[in-house]
Amino acid sequence: MSFVLRPAEEGLRLRGFNNLTKSLRFSLYDFVVAQDVAERESYIRYIDGLYSAENITGVLTRIAGILDAQIISISGQDYEPHGASALMLLGDLGSEGAQATELPNRSLAAHLTKSHLCVHTYPDTMDPKGICSFRVDIDIATCGTIVPLKALDTIFNSFESDVVIIDYTVRGFTRDERGRRVYLDHEFKTIQDFIAPAIRAEYRCEDLVLQRENIWQSKMLRKHLDAPEYFAPGCFRDNAESRAALDDVRNEMLGIFRGWPT
Repeated sequence: MSFVLRPAEEGLRLRGFNNLTKSLRFSLYDFVVAQDVAERESYIRYIDGLYSAENITGVLTRIAGILDAQIISISGQDYEPHGASALMLLGDLGSEGAQATELPNRSLAAHLTKSHLCVHTYPDTMDPKGICSFRVDIDIATCGTIVPLKALDTIFNSFESDVVIIDYTVRGFTRDERGRRVYLDHEFKTIQDFIAPAIRAEYRCEDLVLQRENIWQSKMLRKHLDAPEYFAPGCFRDNAESRAALDDVRNEMLGIFRGWPT
C-alpha cells in the first residue's frame, strides 16, 4: 500500500527542531483453545519461543528500518515464568541525512536523542474455560519527522492477532518559519488509512477520531475464524464440544473488543 504524508499546511516550513511528540500504542491479542494442562503448557512454550526477547528485538529492528530511524541502543529481557520485553532507542535518520549504522551491543544507552520503541508480551492461561491468550503491547514514541503510523503493516505482519487496539496521539507544538505554533505536521483522517486494504478486510473496524485534540483510535476484531488454527495441532474435531469451545473464543474476543469485564 502507498500513501502520502502531506504537511498540515501546504509548503509548511518549520523553525528549528520539530518538537511534536507522536505516540503510537498498539495492543494485539491472539487466542487458542487449551483442553487440558498439557496443551496449556505446550502453548506457553510455543509463545515463549516464538516471541522471545531476541525475536521481538528483530521485529523492532524491522520497524526502525520502516521509520528510517537510526538505532542507538537495544535492551531485551526474557522473564520468569513467562513473557519478554525489548526496548530500542532511536535517532531520526530521515531528517538528518545520516547513514544506517551497524547494530550496537545490547546495552542501554544513557541518553535518548529523539525516539524509542518498546514491546512487552503477556501470555494468559488462567481463563476457567481453557481459552489461552497472548497480548503484545508495542509503544512507539517519536519526535522530529518520524511518523510511527508507517510501521502498522509491518506490525500486523509480524504477529498473529485476533483483536487489535491502536491509539495515536500528537502532543506539544512546534513553530513555522513565521513563528506560529503548529500542532500537527501531517494530515490524515483515520488510522485505517495507514493499514493495507488486504489486512483491513480481515477485520471488523471501528474508529474514534477527536481531530481537534489530535487523538485517534482504531479497534479491530477478526471476522472469520479458521477453526483448526485455534486448537492444538490435530486436536480439532467437528463436533459440539469443539464448536462450543470456538464460541467461547469468539465471546472472549468480543469481550476484549468491547471492554467487557467477562
